[in-house]
Formats: sequence, structure tokens, C-alpha cells
Amino acid sequence: MKPIIAITAGDTNGVGYEVIIKSLLSGYMFEIMRPVIYGNASVAKQHIHTLDEEYRNINWNLIDSPEQAKDSRLNLITCYTDNVPVQFGESTPEANKAAKASLERACRDLKEGKVQALITAPLNKEALGGGHTEFLAEQFRDESLELRDSLMMLCSGNLRVALVCNHVSIADIPAQITEERILAKLKVLNHSLKRDFGLEKPRIAVLALNPHAGDAGLLGKEEQEIIVPALAKAKEQGMWVFGPYAADGFFGTGHFNHFDAVLAMYHDQGLIPFKTLDMSGVNFTAGLTVVRTSPDHGTGYDIAGKNQADPSSMRNAIYMAIDVLRQREEYDELTADPLPFIVREDREGKPRREFIDFKTTTGGNRFDRIQSTDQPSA
Repeated sequence: MKPIIAITAGDTNGVGYEVIIKSLLSGYMFEIMRPVIYGNASVAKQHIHTLDEEYRNINWNLIDSPEQAKDSRLNLITCYTDNVPVQFGESTPEANKAAKASLERACRDLKEGKVQALITAPLNKEALGGGHTEFLAEQFRDESLELRDSLMMLCSGNLRVALVCNHVSIADIPAQITEERILAKLKVLNHSLKRDFGLEKPRIAVLALNPHAGDAGLLGKEEQEIIVPALAKAKEQGMWVFGPYAADGFFGTGHFNHFDAVLAMYHDQGLIPFKTLDMSGVNFTAGLTVVRTSPDHGTGYDIAGKNQADPSSMRNAIYMAIDVLRQREEYDELTADPLPFIVREDREGKPRREFIDFKTTTGGNRFDRIQSTDQPSA
């Protein structure tokens, strides 16, 4: 059955509606999902009038709940009834209020299981008092695996750049670069690469904070005193982590191609090289109980209403959300009931795992040994 995907319209004065409509009405989107746009029909129509003729005659399916969504239709839930004037390219209190209302309604439906994933069009951070990532972390933080943290990750093909610090003032970054925080982010990243991207043993590169990785303490001691100890603890916990690498040459030399993901210390350190390489990437939030993606660009005030917005990033965000949904389902199914094992000593006295299978016979339960390994017990 096709998943129902929630798509929030974002800032009413930005490019959200434009990239959503262009994405959904191209390719094979309706064959892989049923989209539900969270916004306002009258606002959407004002955006449509700025687009090419091929987008003018959209037959909207106005619904009250995702269960009413139909195949091959642009389903739309009206999340606010107040008259919201569209003022392209401007940040207004009305637009912020509308964007927040759409997001809150979509989150409610996501919590109730009425939609299977969330894709967010850009909004002004004033609407939430911060970014999407921080807002959604409060709503859907995954506590079940003791991750206790979310992670902002930009993705494009095999390039994945995650951040220790998200939307933080440069002046506040050093105080947030701690051993505990780096280790927590690495745990989330490592788990996400396995569960969401299907990488059995992901290789993670970690960037330094200071120029030239601190030059042995000459340009800063965070590498020696914080980052290196955090990597040592991550390795002790079975993660494949490498670094810290000096950030200036890491991307320019193509060194990132040798890794499955990169953990940058702060926002611009990771996102400037990422967006230089690809402006059609996807913003993915790891460490949540739900799947959430978004395009990797902002509200686009400078081109809003001009029919100039490129829908590639939004289109990729939709595809990625569906891919992650499928990958999570497969991962969870494969890891739900691992084979039990007992530990015995071999002839040399070394611990040895013997995997067992429970079989019921007329005599009760018995163990049938099906595999042995020389791996030590956990």
C-alpha cells in the first residue's frame, strides 16, 4: 500500500508551494505515495497563478484528514482559516503563524499514525523560535535506544554531512564542543547510517574545530583535549570513526569520498562545502522516531513569486523520505528477533558463542545448535 506522506507548505511568502507543486506534478510521484499538503487552499492558488500554464488547472482534493487522501491527487488539508495575505519575499507575522500551524497539524497526524513520514518546506526560523530540527527533536526524540539526541544531516548520493552544532552563534560554538556531545552525535549518526541507509559498518570522518586541526595545540587544544578522547570512546563502542581532519582541505581533495558520512563541528563548516558541491541535497533529521526530510535551501524570498525556484531539492527530499521508510522497515524486521545464543568455553578456555534455535517437541523445549562462532561474548 502506498504510504501517505505529509508535506508542510512552509512560509506563505516563500518558495514552498512552488517547489512542492512542481515536484509532485513531475515524474512518477503519485505512483509511490499519496501526498497530503498541509497549508491553505486560497494561499496555494495565489502561488499557482505565478507558475507556468501547465500548473494552472490543478484539481485539488480538499480533505479534513489524511484518511481521505486519494491516489493521483493533490490532497490538501487547510490548517488555518484566517485570511493570510501573500506578500512574496517578505517576512510577516501572519506568514510565520501560518507556517507554524501547518507544522503543528502535520506533527499531530504523524503522532497518531495517520501519515507515515514528514517533509517540510522552508519557513522563517522566527516562526518556531529556531529551526525545524530543534522543534522536531522536542516532538519526536527517540529515547528507546538511549540516543537522547537528534542530528542534522545533509545528504546527496553518498555524501552525508552531519553537524555537532546546528543553528548556533559562532561565539557560542566552543562551549558546545564537548566530549559528551560529540560522542552522542556519533552514536546517533552511526545508528542512522545502519538503520536508515542500510550501511552495515559505516565509516565516519570527524572534522577538527581549529585550523590545521589545532597544529598540535598551537592553534587550539580542542582537538587534543576533547575531540580525540571522544573518538577513542566511540572506537571502544565499536564505531568506525576517523580523524580529526583539518576541514579546509578535506572536501577540496575529495577525501570525503572515502567515508560514508562526515561529522562537522558546526553549521557553516559542514554546509558551505556541501552546498558548494550540490545545491539539490536533502536535509535529514536523524535520531527521531519518525522520518523527516526537507530541501536543503531556505525560503528563497529573493525569487518567491517569480517562477524561478528549482524543485530538485524538494523532489529529492520526497524520494529520500520514502527510501528511508522502506529501509527502516527492512532493518527493524531483520533485527526484531535476533537469534539467541549461549556462551560456552572452547577447549582452550576461550568464550565461544553458540547460536540456538528453540524447537518444540513432545518432550518440551530443547536447544538445537545451528551455528558457532569464536567471537567473545558482549
